Amino acid sequence: MLSLRKVIGLLVLLIAFTVASATDVLAQQQKRLAFVIGNAAYPSDALVTSANDAGLIAQTLQAAGFDVVGARDVDQESLRGALRDFLAKVSAAGPDATVFVYLAGRGVQFEGENYFLPVDAQIANPADVPLQAMRLSDITKSLAGLPTKVNIVVLDAARPNALPKMSQPLASGLALVDPEPNMLIAFNAAPGTVAPEGEGPYGAYAQALAEMMRDGGLSLDEVFDRTRLRVNEVTQGAEIPWDVSKIDVPFVFFERAPDAPPPKVSEAEERTNRTRAIRDFNAHDAYLAALDRDTMRGYEDFIVAYPHDPMAKRVRAIIAARREAITWRETWLRDTPEAYWSYLERYPHGPHAWDARRRLEHFDAELEPPASFTVIVYDVPPPPEEEIVYVDRPVLYFDDPDFDFEPPPPVDVIFLPPPPPDFVVLPPPPPPVDVYVLPTPVFVPVPVWVRPPRDIVPPPDNIIFNNIHNTTVINNINNTTIRNETANQAGQPDGNAEGGLTTGQKMTGAAIGAGATLAARIALPPLLKKRAAVSGQAQFNQNQGALPLKPGQGVTQGQQPGAARPLSKNLSTRKLGTDHALPGADGKTLPLVNGKPVLNGRNLLNDRSRKLLGKQGIVEGNQEATGNAGAAATGVQGTDQRKGKKFRKLPTVNGLPADNGLNSREKLRKNNPNALSDQGNGKPKRLMRKDLSAGRSIVEPGDQGSANRNDKGRKFGKLPTVNGEPADNGPSMQKRLRKNNPDVFSGENQGSAGGNDRARKFRRPQNEEGSVGPEVNVQRNFKVNRPNENVQRQLKLQENPNAQARRLPQQPKEQPPQGNNKKFACGKPGEPPCKQ
Repeated sequence: MLSLRKVIGLLVLLIAFTVASATDVLAQQQKRLAFVIGNAAYPSDALVTSANDAGLIAQTLQAAGFDVVGARDVDQESLRGALRDFLAKVSAAGPDATVFVYLAGRGVQFEGENYFLPVDAQIANPADVPLQAMRLSDITKSLAGLPTKVNIVVLDAARPNALPKMSQPLASGLALVDPEPNMLIAFNAAPGTVAPEGEGPYGAYAQALAEMMRDGGLSLDEVFDRTRLRVNEVTQGAEIPWDVSKIDVPFVFFERAPDAPPPKVSEAEERTNRTRAIRDFNAHDAYLAALDRDTMRGYEDFIVAYPHDPMAKRVRAIIAARREAITWRETWLRDTPEAYWSYLERYPHGPHAWDARRRLEHFDAELEPPASFTVIVYDVPPPPEEEIVYVDRPVLYFDDPDFDFEPPPPVDVIFLPPPPPDFVVLPPPPPPVDVYVLPTPVFVPVPVWVRPPRDIVPPPDNIIFNNIHNTTVINNINNTTIRNETANQAGQPDGNAEGGLTTGQKMTGAAIGAGATLAARIALPPLLKKRAAVSGQAQFNQNQGALPLKPGQGVTQGQQPGAARPLSKNLSTRKLGTDHALPGADGKTLPLVNGKPVLNGRNLLNDRSRKLLGKQGIVEGNQEATGNAGAAATGVQGTDQRKGKKFRKLPTVNGLPADNGLNSREKLRKNNPNALSDQGNGKPKRLMRKDLSAGRSIVEPGDQGSANRNDKGRKFGKLPTVNGEPADNGPSMQKRLRKNNPDVFSGENQGSAGGNDRARKFRRPQNEEGSVGPEVNVQRNFKVNRPNENVQRQLKLQENPNAQARRLPQQPKEQPPQGNNKKFACGKPGEPPCKQ
């Protein structure tokens, strides 16, 4: 018994240890979240590559295990709402989450703050910037307030200013900033400078950043340092990226497998190059070493070591821009009149001169430095005379022809290895087919020895993450994905080696189907997903002629969802013969008569309609259809001498050809002459109640009349009926009532001919004296004698008494007694006395 208790206790301890270990493992797993925006469709000056750049970065983040949401061409309201949804998602992710924010588009700086412009920003003066754009510090401070482990914010927006000319212009480029703890901030161009717009399909910065992120085992500092070297090499020195970091924890986008080939430069050599003095390099490598370190001291050491080198002029421009950016940053942080006077004393025509004067106006201080004031001490000395020329202007371009800089030297392998052959020239992505959706580039597989970290939470339904070593082609036409075999690249082991996916969910070709495109595309934020659905429905309503997509049928490239599509001329692979051509086929419209299409003449009611159709090109007989309508029907204008003519079937009336014969009115006059009056050019007779009461026949057989051609276009009313039967060729109404109900008119009651007592409704019953009373309520007597018969009908008659009058003829008026009427017996025994 004691041993059993020990065994149970050990089992409990083992289970508790297992649960604790599993919980610890789950707690150590890292959630990766990314927010990517690419704005290109600016009304003033659209950008070429920013939307594609965002799509490329988003796809690379997907491969690295990030749960990515993103959009393109968003307005201010959508941008703020999407960011708010993303921050809520980050907050729900818990601690130890990694966040990556990438914004591509246009950015401006205003009074020490950087702003990202939505596509609907309307900025006419500097004061509009805070109202029309999103402030970068709103993003960084919001992320700093969340319990995240790593925050990376990339602003690919330092581009030439496309704002209208202002009397007090804004400074160019982006302002130098300090990151929050556990945060890295990166710009595509150094503070105070702008990057040239590339020709596409991708910008130099986005492509270089994606290349370095895909390299396994690189730290964050190494990723962005190598990105700077690659961009400087590709743009020939015209663009120099910048970054600053306060991240102390180790972080890699991808891991390097143990079986990976050795790097071309060992870690020891790399550390030596980073700590080696600039003067110990030759002039070629000294410039690359200074650019790799990207510090004021490194650039100044190069000028001291090689003052007359061709790269010295370019390095002085880099120092001038950095010195001015640092000076303005310290000035803005102090935010006092003395600080702004100190800046204006150093840079009276500098990029931030108008920002300083605007702040002095705010303090109601003098706009120019007074003769005596307290000059603040900056961390950098005043600029030498040779630097002023580079910053004494609102915009600084490193490729400005006025400076005539020498192109930088090629990057040596000790600083940066050459790019992968399949990542040098990237094909452009297919145009997006939905509103807000980022472009989906053609995915380039990463080397097999590059693997996502094993301690991350796999993103949901991410086909790129599950196929990072495979060539995955996204077909936006029919929503299919094709997975090829594992790709072999230079320097990789056998291509059949396992890719080392941490999720163990490698998808096979059979598992990738029509829904794979949805997984490969970047998911929209919830707010934009709703707006996209509403926008697509509105577009669909505007194009009512568009046919709905069938399952498996995609959208044509470049075509927005819901747009009208031209119908295919071939309805099937089998073409219809000419003898089976349908009316209105091949895009031709049916002829209209009175607003209705005419099909084989079945809608032609009379000669007037035939005459209208004849005006459109269809005539009687065997003549050819001519005119516009005829051309639409036959396809070719002209005579019937041409070959391949298609003739329209002649219109018919009642199934017979409407030609060379009597029309409908003539036939009616011939068979029923009494239906048409002799007056009024054959106008139909108007039937009177006295005709029915007198028992007059509407149309008598054997009547003849002439067909008058002036009767064309007349409309005939429907012949009247009595109890559902036509009132023609038979006895009058009074005769029928007398026949079926003789006791109405006489004392003899022979009953209804049909055995139906309802025909006796209008019988006038005798009074107690045996005579017919002068006033009889027939309806009341009917209810009294037959209370249960057709109650609903009686109720309807009460509600609408006119209905009975319309359905049944009026009762004949009481006629005075005539001599031939039957007299009642009187005066004899048992009979009433005779009236005198």
